[in-house]
Amino acid sequence: MAGPENKELVKVILDRIRHRGKIPFVEFMDLVLYHPQHGYYHSPRQKIGPEGDYYTSPNVHPIFGHLIARQLRQMWELLDRPSPFIVTEMGAGKGLLCSDILKYCQSHLPDFFKNLLYRLAEQSPSFVKEQKNLLAKFLTAGKVTWIPPHVLLRGEKPFTGCLLSNELVDSFPVHIVYQGQEDLQEIFVTHDGKTFQETMGSPSTPLLQEYFRSYACPLEEGQRAEANLKALEWIEGVSQTLQRGFIMTIDYGYEAEELYHPARRQGTLLCYFRHTTSTNPYERLGYQDITTHVNFSALRRRGEIFGLRPVGCTEQYKFLAALGLLDNLKKGEKSSLHPSSPEFLKNKLAMKSFLVPGGMGTLFKVFVQSKGLEEVNLLGFRDPFMRPNNNP
Repeated sequence: MAGPENKELVKVILDRIRHRGKIPFVEFMDLVLYHPQHGYYHSPRQKIGPEGDYYTSPNVHPIFGHLIARQLRQMWELLDRPSPFIVTEMGAGKGLLCSDILKYCQSHLPDFFKNLLYRLAEQSPSFVKEQKNLLAKFLTAGKVTWIPPHVLLRGEKPFTGCLLSNELVDSFPVHIVYQGQEDLQEIFVTHDGKTFQETMGSPSTPLLQEYFRSYACPLEEGQRAEANLKALEWIEGVSQTLQRGFIMTIDYGYEAEELYHPARRQGTLLCYFRHTTSTNPYERLGYQDITTHVNFSALRRRGEIFGLRPVGCTEQYKFLAALGLLDNLKKGEKSSLHPSSPEFLKNKLAMKSFLVPGGMGTLFKVFVQSKGLEEVNLLGFRDPFMRPNNNP
């Protein structure tokens, strides 16, 4: 066995398989990541940052949150400055993005900050604890609250503002399918008494065939791929809870034509453990993250059914540059009293990492949808190299 595993979680999965004979991969992934006692995301161990398994953009540098705050302010203005303007972040991890946004707004955008209310929708108790510790000052000031994700997705608390997620949809449990000579097959998980094994069978739901007809692309014979039905449920839920405003989805993924291209024959599933990757989801159960690339075509097409208008989709580095990342770098260099100091160079390198080809800036996309608005032009979707320098 390569690395540790949660034996209680293994027992839960084995009991499920013994009872059913086999389970769809989506059920296996859901148990591994979201079992309420033993799942990866419910574990108290560090998952994000240098002591964890992976980094997110807010871990790299606070400028990420500062630039997102500038975009949120424009959204507020486009909505005629509602009070409150509610930002609801789903899957906020440690709460770093929320903290960076609120701090920046408090110091640089006081008019917006006065009308801003931030809600966190988080199902991991360990993350909620970290968020409340980090955001204690804003909690006391009445600027941040928490809402159960299931309440949010049922539309019980409709709001005007922006639904924000950063690396959320990639962690939804997915069905894995295989295109046979004639029919689409689904991957199931079983156990041979020693190890977990994969076996193929008829799709567990007719929604899989519908998914590839309506939201994906036909697969070639022998091609393996993921179908994120949960993402379709999610975009339906958030569209219903958003009265008027925007949905900003930041994640890695592609349009369907690229995501399901025949050259990508094994799909996109990846596991993260202590900053290393693998394609084996059957090891280190409870200790490694499992992710798949997002189908942005599915979010767009499904969203349009429920009244969401696509505003724009671009690579993260272009979005951040359009909001002033390059200007911030230049200003930092000009204003620094010690441009050769290790601290300054470390800070500069962290900011530049968003621009490195093949890194976070190009891997991640920013996708925005609107509701209750006519066509709008967001700052983040301007040409970052053809604009005046007028950021707040």
